[in-house]
Amino acid sequence: MKRERRIKIIATLGPASATEEMCAKLFEAGVDVFRINMSHTQRETLHDKVAMLRGLEAKFRRPVGILADLQGPKLRVGSFGGDGGAMLEKGARFILDSDPAPGDVNRVYLPHPEILSALEPGHHLILDDGKLRLIVEQATPEQAVTKVLIGGRLSSRKGVSLPDTVIPVSALTEKDRSDAEVAAEVGVDWIALSFVQRPEDMAELRKIVRGRALALAKIEKPQAVARMEEIIDASDAIMVARGDLGVEMPLEKVPGTQKRLTRMARLKGKPVVVATQMLESMITSPVPTRAEVSDVATAVFEGADAVMLSAESAAGQYPVEAVTMMNRIAEEVENDAVYRSILDSQRNEPEATGADAIAKASHEIAETLNLKAICAWTSSGSTAFRIARERPNSTVIALTPNRATARRLTLVWGVHAIVTKDASDADDMAFRACKFAVREHYAKIGDRVIVVAGVPFGTPGATNMVRIAFVAQEHVAKA
Repeated sequence: MKRERRIKIIATLGPASATEEMCAKLFEAGVDVFRINMSHTQRETLHDKVAMLRGLEAKFRRPVGILADLQGPKLRVGSFGGDGGAMLEKGARFILDSDPAPGDVNRVYLPHPEILSALEPGHHLILDDGKLRLIVEQATPEQAVTKVLIGGRLSSRKGVSLPDTVIPVSALTEKDRSDAEVAAEVGVDWIALSFVQRPEDMAELRKIVRGRALALAKIEKPQAVARMEEIIDASDAIMVARGDLGVEMPLEKVPGTQKRLTRMARLKGKPVVVATQMLESMITSPVPTRAEVSDVATAVFEGADAVMLSAESAAGQYPVEAVTMMNRIAEEVENDAVYRSILDSQRNEPEATGADAIAKASHEIAETLNLKAICAWTSSGSTAFRIARERPNSTVIALTPNRATARRLTLVWGVHAIVTKDASDADDMAFRACKFAVREHYAKIGDRVIVVAGVPFGTPGATNMVRIAFVAQEHVAKA
């Protein structure tokens, strides 16, 4: 299945997309990677979901990416007495403490001693997804006395966000550790960690996964934004998770933060996903708003690797229509006259390595000769990652003997992955690259393609050769 766009589409599984039949429709409509939200998935059912999605690979003869999204720590207030809530008035004093007794209009239990220990005067607390805002006036390990800046009704077990406070605990809960182990065991391709604060959080996830999947950092806290470069370095990819990010920082700062994160990830050669409320109105409407279309288009213009649907595909009334619309927007933007100039203006200099030099050379050759495909032989996928970093105007056909590598590359901009046995020699390398370019409809007789590989063959990280190959009649016959 040949996609007519470079950016990838991620769709979240849920009640609206729980069957193999619906997933097949979504894949045909344009989904490249399916997201499994572990907040709503039992470990016992994860294997069945993965098996269902792997069935699509056999049906469509294409790799299908699977992203398991860990829940992360959910910080919540305790319970209230009476009718289960209290009305907090603007300007009033309100206490969060270590007393498990039911709360009232003056106080409530905060069942997170690590938060009480970390709070300091001047720190803000955001409650119930931004509906209420408090500021700390006095803090001890037993209680925090706050002033209500934005009032409203606070109910039992509502969420707490801490934009100013670095919590001295891992972003991985015990549930997350168990979920990550099971996800890696059943063979998901990417594992996303929620509420990352520091690079050490990603190091802990990598230690659990042990190379069985790639690690993606969800950037949704100001603390992560402040250390974005370190976190990107510690991750295989990042996600700009604008939902919680928009709760913990002023909304007007989110667009600029999204651009900075996207450009930093591109500079580092790490995939970047833009997520949350991209086509939110399509949960209940068959068409999106103009603003949503522009939002998706902005991510495409910026050169993001992927855009993601959440509730639109998980619980919405129009999941296939949402994917189809996202696909149409991406195709239109990538054919726009200014799209290429925007990408080229952000082109980064290669790192001082042989592999990066080869990646840049392949891009420049393909651009000079107006070639449609760059065929990269890759075992680990790193060659395809490096070429994709260049954002070439040619499709990157990744030829790999490793099915796991092909699945991981479904998230990467402009990469069309094919599973095949490794090349035996230079002639076989060029011949089969041409054959696959023809078979996948990226080249025809008389065209030329770029072939990138490493010698000796089958050696990970040995990218050291670039070659121009001509497509002949024999390649068409073998395709």
